[in-house]
Amino acid sequence: MRRLMIAAHVLWACFAAAQTQPDSALLAEIQKIKAIDNHTHVLKVVEPGQQDTEFDALPCDPLEPAGAPTMTRPDNPVFLSAWKALYNYPYNDATPEHLRELQESKDHVRRDQRENFPTWVLDRLGIVTMFANRVAMGPGLSPPRFRWVPYDDPLLFPLNNTAMADTPDRKIFFAREEALLQRYASDLQIKRLPVSLDEYVTRVVLPTLQRQKQAGAVAVKFEAAYLRALDFAPASPEAAAGVYLRQMGDARPARLIPPPTKPEYKMLQDYLFHAIAAEAGRLGLPVHIHTGAGCGGYFQLGGANPLLLEADLDDPALRKTNFVLLHAGWPFTRETAFMMGKPNVWADTSEGWMISPRELANYMRSWLEWFPEKVLFGTDLYAATPEIGWEEVGWQTSQGGRWALAEALTGMLQDGEISRVRALQLARMVLHDNAAKLYGIP
Repeated sequence: MRRLMIAAHVLWACFAAAQTQPDSALLAEIQKIKAIDNHTHVLKVVEPGQQDTEFDALPCDPLEPAGAPTMTRPDNPVFLSAWKALYNYPYNDATPEHLRELQESKDHVRRDQRENFPTWVLDRLGIVTMFANRVAMGPGLSPPRFRWVPYDDPLLFPLNNTAMADTPDRKIFFAREEALLQRYASDLQIKRLPVSLDEYVTRVVLPTLQRQKQAGAVAVKFEAAYLRALDFAPASPEAAAGVYLRQMGDARPARLIPPPTKPEYKMLQDYLFHAIAAEAGRLGLPVHIHTGAGCGGYFQLGGANPLLLEADLDDPALRKTNFVLLHAGWPFTRETAFMMGKPNVWADTSEGWMISPRELANYMRSWLEWFPEKVLFGTDLYAATPEIGWEEVGWQTSQGGRWALAEALTGMLQDGEISRVRALQLARMVLHDNAAKLYGIP
C-alpha cells in the first residue's frame, strides 16, 4: 500500500508538472488567431495636453485609495515585456531615466500614427475588432475595428438619488449618473423629464436606446453593481408608475420633495431595467452587465453575484434578449459557468488584468467543459498611468488570456477530453467565432 501511495504521488507530481506550461504548438497557433475583444475602455486620440474623460461612465480615479492586486501594480514584470513588444524598450528595469526614454518613444509613435494609433495598437495585440465601452466614441475609434457599447445605467435613476448615495463612492457615482442622464435628455431636446412614467419610457428611455443603435452600438452596458445589487425583480407597472409620479408630479421645488425610500425606488428601477432589456432585445443589442469584483473600498461584492440576475434571465418576456456577464463574475466563476447554460446568457474573460493567467486558466477550463459556445474573450483594458497606458494593459491581458486558454486546453488534451483538432477549434471559438456569431460580425 505504501508503494502504491508513493507511486500515486509520483504520477500526480508528473501530471502537475505537465500542467505548468501550455502545449507549445497549441500556444503558437493560439497566438496567430485574430481576436474579438468583448470589453474594453479604450481611449480616443486627443491633442497634447487634453484628456479623454469619456472612457468610462463611472471611472475609479476619483475614489478613495484602495488596495491594488499584484497584477495591476507597476512593478509587475509583465509591463517590461509589454514595453519591449510595443516600443522596443531595451532595458530590464524601470529607472526614472529609462522611463523618460520610454515616454519619448511613446510620444514619437503617437505623433507618427496620429488617429491611426489605436489601430496600430490593435494590430500588435492581435485583435481584429475591439468593443469600446465608452460614454461616446471619438477620433481613432472608427468601425469596423472599433465598435461602441454605451451605458444605460442613468436611465434607471431618474428620481432624487440622495438615499441611494449611501457610501462615499456612490455619492461620486450618482453625481456622474445624473449628469449623464441630463446629457441623454438634452440629446433628445428634452429640458425637463416627463411627469408620468409612461412618458418617461416612451420619450426618454426607448428613444435613447434607438439613438444608440443608430449611432453604431453593438450592445448596451450596465454598471449597476456599483450603484445597487443586481437583484432586479419583476415589478408592477402600476406601482412603479406611482413611485415615479409621486416625485415627478409634485409641483413643489425639488428641494422640498422627499426622496423615495429605497424599497420604493428599487421597484421603479426593476421596472425600468426590464423595459430597457426588452427594448435592447427588440433592437438586437445584447445587454452587458458588470458582475463580480469591482473597484473602490466600498464596493459590495455580494450585490454583484450573477446568480442575483436569475429572475430576469429566466423571464420568458426577456428570452429574446441576450445577456453577457462581464468579468467572468469573478470570484463567482462557477456560478457563471452554470448560468451560461441558459439560452440567452454568455460570459467573457475580461478580468485578466486583475488575476493571473494561471487563475484565469483554472476557471476557463471549467467553462470550456460546460458551455464552450458561450465563452467570449475580453481584456477590460484601460489606462492606468502615463507609463502603463491602455496599450500596455491590453498587451498584458491579451497575452495572459491566450496563455491561459492554451493551458486550459492543454489540460483537457492531456486528460483525453478533447482532440488536438477540437482544442484549436475551441480556441478559435473563444477568441473570435463565438463573438462574431453573437454580434453578427462578418
